[in-house]
Order: sequence, then structure tokens, then C-alpha cells
Amino acid sequence: MSSSIAGTLSPAELEARLRLHCLPGLGPMHFQRLLQAFGSASRAISAPAAAWHSLGIPLASAEARRSALVREGARHALAWMDSQAQHLLMWDQPGYPALLAQLEDAPPLLFVAGDPSILELPQLAMVGSRRASRPGLDTAAAFSRSLAGAGFVITSGLALGIDGAAHQAALDVGGRTVGVLGTGLENFYPQRHRNLARAMIDQGSAVISEFPLDTGPRPEHFPRRNRIISGLAVGVLVVEASVASGSLITARLAAEQGREVYAIPGSIHHPGARGCHQLIRDGAVLVESVQHILETLQGWQYQGPPAFSQSRGGDHPLLVLLQAAPHSSEALARACGWPLPRVLAALTELEIEGRAVNENGRWLARLS
Repeated sequence: MSSSIAGTLSPAELEARLRLHCLPGLGPMHFQRLLQAFGSASRAISAPAAAWHSLGIPLASAEARRSALVREGARHALAWMDSQAQHLLMWDQPGYPALLAQLEDAPPLLFVAGDPSILELPQLAMVGSRRASRPGLDTAAAFSRSLAGAGFVITSGLALGIDGAAHQAALDVGGRTVGVLGTGLENFYPQRHRNLARAMIDQGSAVISEFPLDTGPRPEHFPRRNRIISGLAVGVLVVEASVASGSLITARLAAEQGREVYAIPGSIHHPGARGCHQLIRDGAVLVESVQHILETLQGWQYQGPPAFSQSRGGDHPLLVLLQAAPHSSEALARACGWPLPRVLAALTELEIEGRAVNENGRWLARLS
């Protein structure tokens, strides 16, 4: 069994909590209310239905406590945790992410596939449209590479579009990334990102969910998932979104949770920019560079792009190398002798300025 769930829980109490978690209609607030009222999940399970009713717990939850389906769900979760890379974190046990624990409706438990320790590192959430434009996807990748290179874990929802671009770009530079699902970990959605999720797990990142393992995609689960994305992070960056986008729900939740909200502006003629413009009107930080994010985060140590010397008639030194031949970011770091995070930050600035482009993991100079 995974050591991540050991804490101070007995096997009987762990199984009882998993049974509570499998009950229909029992959300995080009701789960915590039961533990507070009875002192443990074991005592809550054996309490009379009238006591549950007095706490405002739905009748369906109380009636399902001893069902075979609920017992089987708990046993299945216990068996799932026998794998070395599969863990369960409890909201009142060691290892649960501290920022997420601050939420009034914090998930009572989190299923984690991958490395659970990265959930305690500083995270920056990146979200946006599932039907993103090519420039939007490129911008998401550029910001993700630089933020991951600066030491942030990149957190998103593993959806198509901006989410997937952010996760993949973080992996591309050897960074860490967390995918938060709106389904159970054994009922992965969307299927097109199954390989991306596997790469995240295999490369030291993590995919997580608060839902029972076999939970399928339901519309009402994705807004619940969004509060975890924002709750884990110190801030949320919205890259591209329409006014009806679920990304605006994540941004609203972030603001309510006291997190920073950032938005990248776009053309007034592009529908995918209107959500970001709305956020900026509502007080989000307008972001044109990674530095705009970093300077709002008090205490985050980051040197930013170096003060480059000018050469060849004023060309940026990295552009001089790229004009000679395409380079990977690692090759550029070796060629110029700078640390990789500083190279990544500089490349991001050049990409945003339209002076460099990343194609299939290699950087090229853009001819003006």
C-alpha cells in the first residue's frame, strides 16, 4: 500500500473514509461535517440514519452506506493503492498540499498517479480555450516553458487546447506539471491526452483527481475540478478564452480563493480574446511577458533575462546563434554558457516579440 496515505489512520478508518467518499450526493462539505460530528469515519458509518438527517446529509447518502457497491468501491481503491506510483492524500494527513487545504470545500481526499511531493511545490496554473488558435497555443507553450524553467510546477486540467500545450511544454524543458481531472483516474478523459498523461506520470509529474476511480465525464464535475486547479496554485494565467469559457470559472474561483489572476490580451477581433479582456476589466493583471507575472509574486526569487550584450549590429546574442543554425534550448545554453532557466526566459521574450519560433523542440530565428 502507498506510504502516502499511512499518516495516523488505521486500516479500518481508511476503509471507512473510502466508503464515505463513494456515497452518492456526499460532497466535501458533508464529508467534513460527518467527521467533525462523529470524530471519525468509522463512527459516522455506524451512526443511525436519524443522526445523519439531523446534519443535513442527503437521504440517498445515508441509505447507501452499507451497500455492496459502496463496499466494493472502497476495496477497489485500496487495491489501486498497492501500485508504487499510485497514492491517496487525505486533507487532514501529512503530504496534503497546504494551499489546497485552506479551501472551505477542500477535497477530503486526492487520488494521485505519479509523484505526490510536487503538489507541495510552488504551482502556477495555466488555462484557456479547448479550441485555441495556433498563436494561442504557441503563447501557452512559450509561457509554460519559461515558468517551468523558473521553477514553477505548471498546473492545468489536461483538456484539449491550451491545457495540453501548457503540460507538454513544461515536460519539453524537463519541468514538472500537474494535471487535474474532472473524471476518475481509471476513466480518463479526454482520451486523446492519455499518452500525455502517461508521459507526465513517467517523467516525475502527476495526474490527480478527487473523484472515485471509475467516475466518468459529467458536466457538473468540471467546475468542481476547476476549484482544485486554482486552489493548488499561487496564481492562474488565462491565455485565451471566450466569455463563455470554463477558464473564466477557474479565474473567478482563483479570485475568491485569494489567488492572483493573470490574463493575456489579444486582438479585439478575436472571440478567443474576449474572455481575457473581460478578466482584465474586472481587475486581472494584464500580462505581456513572464516578468509581469513574476514581479507580482512577493518573495519569488527570479533574476529574469540577463542584460545581454549587443553584437553584430545590435542583434540579440541568442539570435546570432539561431541565425547560424537551429538549436535546442539546451544546446543554446551550452553554446552561450548561461543557465537553462535564463536561456528559456530570454527565448520566451524573443518568441513573444516575434523574433524566434520553436518548431518541434528546436529554436529558429524569425526573419523580419
